[in-house]
Amino acid sequence: MQGISGMLQLGLLLGLQLGLEVALPPPCDSQIYCTGELLRQVQMAKLYQDDKHFVDMPLTKDPDQVLSDFNELFNSSGGNISRDLLKTFVNEHFKDPGQEMETWIPEDWKASPRFFQNISDTRLRAWAEDLHNIWKKLGRKIKLDVSDQPDRYSLIYAAHPFIVPGGRFIEFYYWDSYWVMQGLLLSEMAATVKGMLQNFLDMVKHYGHVPNGGRVYYLQRSQPPLLTLMMDRYLAYTNDLAFLRDNIETLDLELVFWMRDRSVNISHKGEHYVLNRYHVPYGGPRPESYSKDEELAELLPEDARESLWTELKAGAEAGWDFSSRWFVGSNYLLDIKTSQVVPADLNAFLCQAEELLANFHTKLGNMTMAQYYLEAQAQRKAAMKALLWNETLGSWFDFHIETRKQNHAFYPSNLSPLWAGCFSDLDTVRKNIKYLEDNKIFTYRHGIPTSLQISGQQWDFPNAWAPLQDLVVKGLADSGSAQAQEVAFQLAQNWIQTNFALYQKNKAMYEKYDISIDVAEPGGGGEYEVQVRTHAAQHQLATLGPPASGFTLLRQKDSAWECLALSWYIHWTYI
Repeated sequence: MQGISGMLQLGLLLGLQLGLEVALPPPCDSQIYCTGELLRQVQMAKLYQDDKHFVDMPLTKDPDQVLSDFNELFNSSGGNISRDLLKTFVNEHFKDPGQEMETWIPEDWKASPRFFQNISDTRLRAWAEDLHNIWKKLGRKIKLDVSDQPDRYSLIYAAHPFIVPGGRFIEFYYWDSYWVMQGLLLSEMAATVKGMLQNFLDMVKHYGHVPNGGRVYYLQRSQPPLLTLMMDRYLAYTNDLAFLRDNIETLDLELVFWMRDRSVNISHKGEHYVLNRYHVPYGGPRPESYSKDEELAELLPEDARESLWTELKAGAEAGWDFSSRWFVGSNYLLDIKTSQVVPADLNAFLCQAEELLANFHTKLGNMTMAQYYLEAQAQRKAAMKALLWNETLGSWFDFHIETRKQNHAFYPSNLSPLWAGCFSDLDTVRKNIKYLEDNKIFTYRHGIPTSLQISGQQWDFPNAWAPLQDLVVKGLADSGSAQAQEVAFQLAQNWIQTNFALYQKNKAMYEKYDISIDVAEPGGGGEYEVQVRTHAAQHQLATLGPPASGFTLLRQKDSAWECLALSWYIHWTYI
């Protein structure tokens, strides 16, 4: 479960070199949820509007019995099962998604966390109260039957309750949870954070990494590695060194996964560097997007389809599913080459993790491991400077392995080394501010665009996403530059205004926003409709009316940062 064996990797490499079609293993062993004729028949019949619906459905019988009954139906129908018969079969053998979990109200939720006192504006405070109340709607606890009969579920059992994104995403997700935890800590809910952390640590112990999300079909892909940062944020709030001591080896183990299964060696100007990429060498369409992947692959020769499916999975592992960042030679999804990109943000996250792990081991008295991580980080910084940094343009950029060139298109992730603290001097900060100016990013009044490329994908223009605002704003704010802090404050105010205005209008938060127009609207594009996670109950906000002319939405910076944190950290849960 902890990665493809060396022999299998060698076989895949030889097959690719010989131009042979390579049969890759499925994303999990389940003949129902990850591969097989039953999965293909149901998903291609499009019994449900969203492919994810079917693979989230629990079984009413043991999987062997379900497969036996399906094979009998398949054979009696001569392999041509009518849609009605297929629907009847599913209704008899599966239950609706979500029944394997129960709603859970976090025990550490409190009505009036301290940060409310720092928000002087009545409109913003009322909004923050509404958002804080939503934690009670997003808590989930997995029923014990999932642990007792795991083969009947696609859900991965987690012992501790957690916060879900909501909408179509009814299980835990990896990198989403970092921003969820930030909001929880602001709401003084450290016990909930500790339980979620323990779930992820348990996943690393069992699988060797944190899966993309809480389903078996996500098992062989991860997401941006923020587990060490999650631990750091929890420790900053609690100083729970005993928890760190109990789990430090597990944090080490996650870094082993990324260096063993997601690293790439690059020779450049006579030097050899090791950096990381997203790479998921497992076959078949993504079960949760099966019909879309299958239909896209039909546009390619049969021997090119497995490669496409692996690149789609890698794009999902990146968290940016999908974006022109991963396309080579065009703006079309068919040309996705995620595994051929060395991403600036992934390497910034790992650079930060290496520094944090050095600090953790120092606190625990293990100076040998602390020195190991400091040396690893120094090597990564040198590699990032050589391959990702561009002195002329004044920022970092993704590096294409095949073309051996940087991708000079604008993405907020280009500035992620600032957010991660992986830079050496304030002049670097100044250059990145000029980079934003050169790309006219400050002209977008509703938020920082995800890119300047129009591809039809959700992680491109004109969408703006909360975590990407965080990457830029917090990176600038924490840089130590007074100029950068002023820029960060203005960008933060823009984002607050966008979220607040649409919340007043619709009483809802959205996962992404279209920031290309005069009045921001919910975003679009990609594989599914923009997620409206929940509509707020009628509240005093509805009676306050719009801000007066000339109203300064954020009146003082202390209040700004408190409300900013809650708004986008909870916003990132796709409420």
